[in-house]
Amino acid sequence: MADLLALSSRIIDAGHADEPVNRATNELSEIAENLALVESFSHAAVWDSGSGLVSFDTSGVHTGAEVVSSIRTWRPAAPFSHLVYTHGHADHVGGSGFFAADAAGRNDPTPDVIGHTNVAVRLDRYDLTSMWNLYINARQFGGLRSELNLRVGDDEDGVSVPVKSSARRFLPTSVLRPSTEIGDSATLTIGDQRLDLFHDKGETDDHLWAWLPEKKWLFSGDFIIWNFPNAGNPQKVQRYPREWAVALRKMIAVGPELLIPAHGLPIEGRDRIARVLDEIATALEDLENAVLAMMNAGETLDAIVHTVRVPDDTLAKPYLRPYYDEPEFVIRNIWRRYGGWWDGAPSRLKPSPDAQLATALAELAGGAHRLIERAEEAQNAGDMRLASHLADLAAWAAPDDPAIHEVRSRLYIARRRSETSLMAKGIFLSAAKESQAVVDGTSNN
Repeated sequence: MADLLALSSRIIDAGHADEPVNRATNELSEIAENLALVESFSHAAVWDSGSGLVSFDTSGVHTGAEVVSSIRTWRPAAPFSHLVYTHGHADHVGGSGFFAADAAGRNDPTPDVIGHTNVAVRLDRYDLTSMWNLYINARQFGGLRSELNLRVGDDEDGVSVPVKSSARRFLPTSVLRPSTEIGDSATLTIGDQRLDLFHDKGETDDHLWAWLPEKKWLFSGDFIIWNFPNAGNPQKVQRYPREWAVALRKMIAVGPELLIPAHGLPIEGRDRIARVLDEIATALEDLENAVLAMMNAGETLDAIVHTVRVPDDTLAKPYLRPYYDEPEFVIRNIWRRYGGWWDGAPSRLKPSPDAQLATALAELAGGAHRLIERAEEAQNAGDMRLASHLADLAAWAAPDDPAIHEVRSRLYIARRRSETSLMAKGIFLSAAKESQAVVDGTSNN
């Protein structure tokens, strides 16, 4: 078992991470008496209440079996009495079917699944947009829609079989829906312990965080991810930075001595936890206040995106590094929430199709090849933003030209290397692979 608390304390106190803090090993570590953490994507934190095991999240469909297996090395016989969903994202609820299968195999009752009332709404939305969610999650990690045409999926009995993409589901039918729904808050008694559950918006509108007052343990879900808060994901629905900060300050107020997140390392020590929560809350508050100040002054989204910054020393903190989401994306989400989808440029209110605009510009420039040459010039000058615009225009104007797409592919590979956040890296890699498919003659666009 790893000493996760010692590692966490050393990294926080030093102010920098010299080894990974977000691990997905599916290995279990005991971090307190009757409390264990399986590091996965996402984690499962398991509390032995004395009357059954309570798992805070279940990890995803691809990791749930290993998570349950790891838990069974720690508590071979105790039944799972409760599953607490911190929220309904697939990496938190997707593994629930394996917990149910474990219970069925032991002739134990199916665990009581606890979640906010909006979890069911989310799962209904996932059913409506199943293929869309498969597409955007593939792209987020650098994949392509065409790569979904034939992959391993789950049949109605949960058996892995090759299936066409049209038959795949974003969430398998084995995912358990909440059997106990929570509104703004609730207090449960499990064993002889009181468990408080609180709803706050943050990354999602269905988030719960949990508090065991006698032990002073706090289960924060994705309010803490050991990265800059995932409050701006460019392909996902609305996030809530201001309410996220409010939730973190509520957590400080209860005085936790052990904080267990759903991603990253657990944190011990009341003062250390309070400092981390306060710094994350302050970063979100300052960012939203700066955006709103410019919006109230009548500035455009373009001006705000290229003006508002989070200080470098803030982004250097080991729990605020922009390695998953990043502040620029959060700025856009704040604008979307308060200002709508239009960015303020009149021509983009009802724009021409991208290909039509690109063709006209290519004609003015002397052809699509001149655009891609100019893109290379911008790249060589270090302006990857301009280079990307020009490469896209060239590709839209000449969608079947392998020479143009070869340059565009190389450019986006280079841009991927220059980015820090996984989301930017994934989207740029996906763009590079799209162009490489044209070069290879395998594109199905």
